[in-house]
Amino acid sequence: MLLFGRLAETAGWREKEVTASASLADLKAHLTQVWPELGAALNGRGVQAAVDKVVVAGDLSLTPDSEVAFLPPMSGG
Repeated sequence: MLLFGRLAETAGWREKEVTASASLADLKAHLTQVWPELGAALNGRGVQAAVDKVVVAGDLSLTPDSEVAFLPPMSGG
């Protein structure tokens, strides 16, 4: 699992091996339980998830080999 920007700052780490979860929602629930502050940040407005380098919306089934990355809101100009 990968975290970027303020999400990595909140967690205090950028990359971590996490035991496989059945779905993206299960993974977020697990992270919220272990790191409540990170869980709150992940559920914040504009945070996106990418699974195997593809940005996804909503829940998604994961495999043990899935690479999950959480991306903070992007600002543009």
